[in-house]
Amino acid sequence: MASLPFLSPAFHRLAWSNLAAQSAEQIGLAAAPIVAVLMLGAGASQTGLLQAVQTLPFLLLAIPLGLLADRTPRRRLMLCGEILRVASFIGIIISVEAHMLSVAMLAAFGFVGATGTVACSVSAPSLVPSLVARDGLTAANGRLELVRSVAYAAGPALGGALVGWIGAMAAFAIAALISCGAAVLLGGLKESPRAKLPPRNPIQDIAEGGRFVFAHPLLRPILATAVVFNIAFFVQQAVFVPYAVHALHLSASGVGVTMAAYGGGMLVAALFAGRIMRRLPFGMTIAIGPLTGLCAAIAMAVTIWVPSMAVAMVSFFLIGAGPILWVIGTTTLRQLVTPQRLLGRVSAILTVATFGARPLGAGIGALIGGLYGAPICLLLALAGFGVQALIILASPAVHLKTQPQPVGDLSPAE
Repeated sequence: MASLPFLSPAFHRLAWSNLAAQSAEQIGLAAAPIVAVLMLGAGASQTGLLQAVQTLPFLLLAIPLGLLADRTPRRRLMLCGEILRVASFIGIIISVEAHMLSVAMLAAFGFVGATGTVACSVSAPSLVPSLVARDGLTAANGRLELVRSVAYAAGPALGGALVGWIGAMAAFAIAALISCGAAVLLGGLKESPRAKLPPRNPIQDIAEGGRFVFAHPLLRPILATAVVFNIAFFVQQAVFVPYAVHALHLSASGVGVTMAAYGGGMLVAALFAGRIMRRLPFGMTIAIGPLTGLCAAIAMAVTIWVPSMAVAMVSFFLIGAGPILWVIGTTTLRQLVTPQRLLGRVSAILTVATFGARPLGAGIGALIGGLYGAPICLLLALAGFGVQALIILASPAVHLKTQPQPVGDLSPAE
């Protein structure tokens, strides 16, 4: 059996900081709507506004922060992001103690915390190649996805449990402490110095990153696939809860258990990702995510004619499991084919496209669902998943037998 590549202590410090940061984030995301409803009497429209504001930084700030990631120490940018997250939690706690908290303030603090998340999201992928040798990139990205899966699977459940056991403010305090732990870990991370880039117009920098993505024969179809995948997924997500209650006859707890299968799929796939990716051609690992997404959409569409909680759970499990391999494979590919000086911007462009597609998909789902009903949305989502599968299968990325050689200025750690 092939030996696993060596992952440096610096990378392990990054992984542990990611676990702490994403766990704190998920606890906060679970606690915020509970506070809005139970303490502030928020209705559906207000909680919807809260969710929208918490995603805005991905649309508004990913590219500016990607520019910073290419020009400043990425460890410092991630550390500043974590400090912002801690500040948002502390702000909520102080506002409650002062009897000043409102839904608008809760949304504003959520925006600040999400800004920290964006800073980490665009910086971490460009930092990994400086901490890990080329033959360890897949293992390193797999480790980070395992960390993310654990946080996504356990964080919301832990957040809800903490609110129920010890109260919302104590839950935010614990999240702040966990986030402080992430900041401490990042503070001790050593990052290799990079050559300083010459002063340049930010618009030119963004345009350079965009031209690289759209001109690259491997990255362009990956971008298109990610956009269509997320639109289709959020068309489905927009109507699933009312569909589950009225068509599948699920209780509130049944809906929660069904959707929790998503995190379970992420966790299982992350645990076995290394073994799977060592046994398959590199391009096949990229194709698995979109194809699994199509299978998940087929399973969900089947519930229109065969209402079944079990089938819906299979759908959520698949939509959680398959894309883990996609993220690991495409992140590794991006790190190898992108010049180091562009990596922050390229990561930011892909982040904006991915997260920007989500509110678009949710809006389409709300419109079509209101006009024609949830089943039509599920069929529309199925069509979208079919399109994204065709896009990736027609791309040269799926024909790669092995990882491509890194571009000249990647300079991975030895």
